[in-house]
Amino acid sequence: MTTTITTALTALTALTALTTDLDAAVRGAAPGTAQVEAVGAALAPHLGDPRLLTPEQCVGDPEHYRQLVLHVADDGAFSLVALVWLPGQTTPIHDHLSWCVVGVHTGEEHETRYRRLGDVLVVDGEDVAGPGAVTGLLPPGDVHRVTNTAPTTTISLHVYGVDVRRLGSSIRRRYELPVVA
Repeated sequence: MTTTITTALTALTALTALTTDLDAAVRGAAPGTAQVEAVGAALAPHLGDPRLLTPEQCVGDPEHYRQLVLHVADDGAFSLVALVWLPGQTTPIHDHLSWCVVGVHTGEEHETRYRRLGDVLVVDGEDVAGPGAVTGLLPPGDVHRVTNTAPTTTISLHVYGVDVRRLGSSIRRRYELPVVA
């Protein structure tokens, strides 16, 4: 029992340090690209910190990737979410309600970006991000799909410029259009 409490307190301390840094970045930068870059710079040093999540938070769900809301600013200015992906799990093709910064905590994510061309989606780029990688998205034009193509569990940390507890998600819409390579 003492080990469980110690682990939870250690994670809370690491999470508090991260959310303090994120709060300063969100509030200290101008909206838009500058804010996304500031949040990315604040997130990066915390990626891979084994104290950040409890062992229970690192367990995937065999049905779909698991979303854990770790923190929402009191005024809803940003949310910090951990996504836990088992091998092969993927998102639908989607875009976001607001800016988003993603950092790979462990594992590897494969992102495919799209642009809409009439009634189809055209593949507009692909990246594979490993531990410590940080990317930012700024709507409009942030249509993408993310997949865990690694043979192991992947955990990524997502910072959204919305209150995901109130909205339920950061996804603005899902796209079910034909895809052209």
